[in-house]
Amino acid sequence: MAFTALLIEMHVIMYCNIMRVWVKLIVGSIFGLLLGFLLPENHPAILNMFTFLQKLAIGIGRYTALPIMVFSLTIGIYELRQDRKFWSLLVRTFFLLAGISIFVIMLGIGVTLLLSPGRTPVLIEQQSGEIFFSPAQNILDIFSSNMLSVLSVDGVYIFPLCVFAFFLALGLRYDRNYTKPVISLIDSISRIFFHIASFFSELLGLLIIVLAAYWAIQYSDVFGTGVFVPVIRMLMIYAVVLVFIVLPMLLFFVSRTPWKVLYGCLGPAIAAFFSGDYNFSIPVLIMHLKNNLGIRRRSSSITVALFSTFGRSGSAMVACVAFIVIIQSYSSLSIPGAGILNIGITAFFLSFLLARNSSDAAFTALAVLCMRYGHGFETGYLILKPIAFYLISIGTFIDIVITAFGSFVIAHLSGFQEEKNIKRFI
Repeated sequence: MAFTALLIEMHVIMYCNIMRVWVKLIVGSIFGLLLGFLLPENHPAILNMFTFLQKLAIGIGRYTALPIMVFSLTIGIYELRQDRKFWSLLVRTFFLLAGISIFVIMLGIGVTLLLSPGRTPVLIEQQSGEIFFSPAQNILDIFSSNMLSVLSVDGVYIFPLCVFAFFLALGLRYDRNYTKPVISLIDSISRIFFHIASFFSELLGLLIIVLAAYWAIQYSDVFGTGVFVPVIRMLMIYAVVLVFIVLPMLLFFVSRTPWKVLYGCLGPAIAAFFSGDYNFSIPVLIMHLKNNLGIRRRSSSITVALFSTFGRSGSAMVACVAFIVIIQSYSSLSIPGAGILNIGITAFFLSFLLARNSSDAAFTALAVLCMRYGHGFETGYLILKPIAFYLISIGTFIDIVITAFGSFVIAHLSGFQEEKNIKRFI
C-alpha cells in the first residue's frame, strides 16, 4: 500500500510539473468555484476564514513582484540606453497606451449606450465606504526624503520603485571601471528573482482555489437577488468579445498569429480575474512574456512598468460602463453628447492615474467619476458596491491582457521579440 501511494504521489508530481500554468489555473479555478458555490451561504465563520485566506493568497502572489520589477527594470533601462533605444521605446509605448485607452473606453461607452442593461434599483441606504484617490499624494510619494525608503513600500504603489530604478540605471553609466561589478550583480539578482518567481508560480494552482472560492462566495450573495444580473452579463460579454475577438483582430496587423499571443497570456489573465489585483499578476505575467511570447527583458521590464502605472484603460472602461448604468438608474433622461464626451475624457485621464489602486482600480475610478460629475450623483457609486469585486475583476482582467498585447507589439516593432514554439509554452 505504501509503495502504491508513493507511485501515485510521484505521478501527481510529474503531472503537475508538465502541466501548463494556465491549465493549473483553470483546474484550480473550477475547483475553487465549485467549493465556493457549495459552501453554506452567509456563514460568518466560513466568510471570515476565506477573507483571511484571500489576503494571504494575494500577499504570496505579490511576494516577488517588487524585486523583479526594480532589478529587471534597472538592467533593462541600462541595456536600452546602451543600445540607444530607450527613449524611442518609451515614446512608442506612451503613444500605444494613449491609443488603446481611447479605443477601449469609447468602445465601452458606445456598447453600453446601444445595449443598455436597463435600470438598476437604487439601494444605497445601508451602503458606505471610503475611496482613496489622491494624484497629488502619489506625486509626493515618488520623491521621499530618503531615496532608499521606496524599497520598503507595501507592494501596492510601485511607481516610486520605477523612478528609483531609472535613476539607478542612469548611475550605472558613470564609469565602467566602477560600475561593471554592480551591473553584473544587478543582472544576476534579476535572474535569481525570476527563478524565485517561477517557484511561486507553481503555487498559483493552489492559490487560485482560494481566490476562486472567495470570488464565488461574493458572487452567490449578489446573484441570488437578481438585481445586478443584467450589468454582470453585459460586462462579461463585452470583456469576452474585446479580449478574444476585437484585440486579436487589431493585433493581426502586427502579427499573423494573434490568437497564439492570446493563448500565451492566458495564465496571467486568469490570475488577474480571480485575484482582482494587478500586482498579484505581475510575476506570472513577466514569466509568460519571456517564456511564451519571447519578449526580451529589456523591453518587457519597461512596458510592464509603464502599463501597470499608466495603462489601466480596462478598469477605466468598466468604470465608464458602470457610471452610465448609474445615471440611467437615477433618471430616464438620455445622456447629452457633451456629458458622454465629459465622461470619456475623464475616464481617459483616470486610466493614467490609478497606479496606487492595484486591487480596486475600477471601483475607485467609478467613485471619482460620480463625485466629479456631480448633479446629485456624488454617492451613486454605492449603488454598485455589492458588485465592486466583479467590476474590479473584469477591469483587471482586461488590463493584464492589454499589457501583454501592448508588450508584444512594442517588443515586436522594436526587434526585441522572437517566436516561441507553442509546444514549449509554460
